[in-house]
Amino acid sequence: MSEPEGADDGWTTGADAGFIDPVAMEDDPSELFAGDTGTLDVDVRKVLVRLLQRRFVLADKNPAQWRTLLENQQLIESRLHDLFVRLVVDHDRGIAYKQQVRSAESDVPILLKDDPYSRAETLVLVHLRTVYQRERGTGETSARVDIEELEQTVLTYFDPDDHNLARGQREIRNAVDRLAKEGLLAEESAGRYRITPLVEVVLSTGKLTELSQWLRERNEAAP
Repeated sequence: MSEPEGADDGWTTGADAGFIDPVAMEDDPSELFAGDTGTLDVDVRKVLVRLLQRRFVLADKNPAQWRTLLENQQLIESRLHDLFVRLVVDHDRGIAYKQQVRSAESDVPILLKDDPYSRAETLVLVHLRTVYQRERGTGETSARVDIEELEQTVLTYFDPDDHNLARGQREIRNAVDRLAKEGLLAEESAGRYRITPLVEVVLSTGKLTELSQWLRERNEAAP
């Protein structure tokens, strides 16, 4: 005769018996999806993905992720090193970004593709970096530019024989849009931008000097 459902058979179950009751997959917090063998907490995984997706993680824009990054920095670095990618954390500026590891001694597979700046983007970047350096040098805590000022300055480096002003302005505005998306510019009002500290990371002082010298020589050689 079968036992009635729920009858006590004399066996101890659960934690009292030294066993852990099975947990349904959807209720298991350590497994985020079917077949998940990852070991990182969900918040740490999100920071890792963001680092791979974006160019930068910013402390002021993503304070929670920045906190998670600092608390789990060694763990995140280890995961990136497995992919031949280096993590750079600039505590002073509140910026974290990744770099592709390259080695002349060994054949390192390249995960991160270089996405070079266009001519207009480079020229805008040089002007932004110059303004930022000048303003900081005078003791200002921030630097700002207007789109009209950018256009007037950058257009002087365009081909003087190219009289298509509208096309040049469109290139410059597209360049500004890209740099704003990357976080180098923050639009405070229509056509008015604040230059962020990221500009120092993207364009070092040495590279700025090199590009500025090249532009001066190019202008002097122009008729």
